[in-house]
Amino acid sequence: MASLRLPETTSWQTIKRSGLPVVLYGMGNGADRILDELYRLGIPVAGVTASDDFVRGQIFRGFEVKKLGEFSGDFILCLAFGSGRPEVIEHITDLGKRYRLVAPSVPVCGDEIFNMDFAFKNYDSLNEAYSLFSGESARVYEMCVNFLLTGDLNVLFAATSPASEKFSVLNLSENEVYADIGAYNGDTVREFLNAVNGKYSRIIAVEPNPKSYLKLCASCASLENFVAYNAAVSSDRGKIVSFGGRGRGASVGGSGSEAECVSLDDLLKDEEVTYLKADVEGEEIPMLTGAAKTLSEKKPKLNIALYHKSRDIFEIPLLVKKLNPDYKLEIRRHPHVPCWDMNLYAL
Repeated sequence: MASLRLPETTSWQTIKRSGLPVVLYGMGNGADRILDELYRLGIPVAGVTASDDFVRGQIFRGFEVKKLGEFSGDFILCLAFGSGRPEVIEHITDLGKRYRLVAPSVPVCGDEIFNMDFAFKNYDSLNEAYSLFSGESARVYEMCVNFLLTGDLNVLFAATSPASEKFSVLNLSENEVYADIGAYNGDTVREFLNAVNGKYSRIIAVEPNPKSYLKLCASCASLENFVAYNAAVSSDRGKIVSFGGRGRGASVGGSGSEAECVSLDDLLKDEEVTYLKADVEGEEIPMLTGAAKTLSEKKPKLNIALYHKSRDIFEIPLLVKKLNPDYKLEIRRHPHVPCWDMNLYAL
């Protein structure tokens, strides 16, 4: 099989070599991290912008947030926020036609930025993971790596398929025992129910955030053969973790709520789980490590988020294949900007 090809130039190099100042489009954690990296690289920043409806004279990192039309002259527009909303993606696509738009990648969790140094240092692992895929999955994998390095939205969109395709890949039956790890407010339970026409054997949902857990229970109160747990998942049973953030983006290591950790091997030991979905905000590797027996002995179909940490794109496929070599791996990336909603499917 051919080796993974890396692009010659990264988004950061494109920005720096242009000699142009940057206008940062977005506010929040991602913008913070991109701004830090721009400063580290000595790239001048002209200001910060946001969608016109969100501009209210805010100050972000010392910059007054202005409407994009208020900036003149030549500059690089640097995308620094994420969204899966179709109208937002359409707007970003339009901006790419009118401005020099680059979307540099910074991780949702962790400190390592997916730049060329990172890619070279981890090339053997990236290439080993790439070798686990074939056909469309190999194409998507290579294009996602390309986008993570180049920030080229045309590459990202070329690697994107409808969210509904996940269920074509997974080929779920109407007798699934579904474990939803990181169930949030029940949205992915509802998505599953739609995919199986409301027919299933059992649903086990796990959500660490107490507020989201209450919403999950309320949302699923009418379901039969449903059980929910207010817990975090890890390889360390009984460990207490704190997490911060709001909504689905609440991540381990923040301040605020606390949850006791359970391992999936313990939680699912009496469950004949056939399908396991996990989106656990950067804790996917510990979660999988704590599910080694489940994956080895029960081999449930897997749907695992692959985009929280820079290492996830190679560490998660390699770990899944190590835990059960019989898995056939697929990768798909569904509509979102930047390279979020990239998932590993194991069958």
